[in-house]
Amino acid sequence: MLIKRPADIKSSEITPEAVYNDRRRFMQTTAGLALAPLFASAAFAESMPNGQKLNYLQPKQFASSEPRSTFEQITHYNNFYEFGTDKYSPAELAQKLTVSPWSIAIEGEVEKPGVYTLEDILKPHSLEERIYRLRCVEGWSMVIPWVGFSLGDLIKRFKPTSGAKYVEFTTLSRPAEMVGQRRNVLDWPYVEGLRMDEAMHPLTLLAVGLYGEVMPKQNGAPIRLVVPWKYGFKSIKSIVKIRFVSKPPISSWMRSVPSEYGFYSNVNPEVDHPRWSQGRERRIGEFLKRETLKFNGYGEQVAQLYQGMDLRKYF
Repeated sequence: MLIKRPADIKSSEITPEAVYNDRRRFMQTTAGLALAPLFASAAFAESMPNGQKLNYLQPKQFASSEPRSTFEQITHYNNFYEFGTDKYSPAELAQKLTVSPWSIAIEGEVEKPGVYTLEDILKPHSLEERIYRLRCVEGWSMVIPWVGFSLGDLIKRFKPTSGAKYVEFTTLSRPAEMVGQRRNVLDWPYVEGLRMDEAMHPLTLLAVGLYGEVMPKQNGAPIRLVVPWKYGFKSIKSIVKIRFVSKPPISSWMRSVPSEYGFYSNVNPEVDHPRWSQGRERRIGEFLKRETLKFNGYGEQVAQLYQGMDLRKYF
C-alpha cells in the first residue's frame, strides 16, 4: 500500500478552498441524479442569486476537528469490490455506472413498503455536512466531510412494525457495469445490516455527497450508508433495497468469511483480525501510525448501545 508523507503530496492533490466553498459544481451535476427538487425549497438554498449554494446544517457534535483528507485521497483510494479488489480500480472503473434513474425498495416489517425513486427518498430531508472519521479493517483511515441526512429520519417515514428488529441493506447488482461482480470474490449482491437501535442512532447517515459535491461513483453514488463507529465495509454503497427484518441479516462478509467478519463490526483495537492487528492505523497522507480508538473515537456517543455485551464474542 502506497502511503504518502505530507511533504510528498502534490499541490494538485489538495482541494483548493475555493473549490470546496463553491457549491455550484454540486448543483450542476445533480440533474442526472434527480436531486433538483431538493433545491426548489428555501430549506436547501441560501439567500443567494439563483439559489446555487446549499444550506448545510452542521451540528457541532457531528463535526470532527481533525484535518480532513483531501478530495483526491478520498476519491482515489477506495474499497468498492464491485469495481475491483485493489484500492485504485474503483476511481477508473466506476465511471461507467448508470446512476439515473435510481430507486430504492422498502420491504419487510414496515407499514409503508414500496419502491421509491431517489427523489421520493430525498424530498422531505434537509442535507447536513458531517465530518466523520472512516476506519478500514486493513489498517488505514480518513477524515471525510460527508453530505447527507439521518437514516433514522428516513426509517420513521416508513413506520416499521414491532417485528422490525434489524435493517438489511442491499447494493445494486449490475455486472455489465460493475465489473467486479463478474468475479466470485463475494456472493453478490453485497448485503449489510444493522440492529434497529444502531440504524436509528443520530450518528448513522445516509450520504449523497462529500466535500460539497454529489457522491462520486467510486464512493457509492448515488446514496450510501455511513456508520462512523464501525469498520468501513459496514457502510454499504449504492443502495437499492432497505429491508426491515426480525432476525440479524447475514452480511456478505459474514457469509464469505464468518471467522473473520462478525455482524457488529465495531472498531475495536482489542480484537485483532486473524491475519493482522487492529491496534494501530495509518491515516492516509501521514507517515507514522497512530493508536486505533475504540468505536473509532465515538465511544461517548455509542458505547451504551453495547452495555453488557462481550465485544470479543460479538465482534
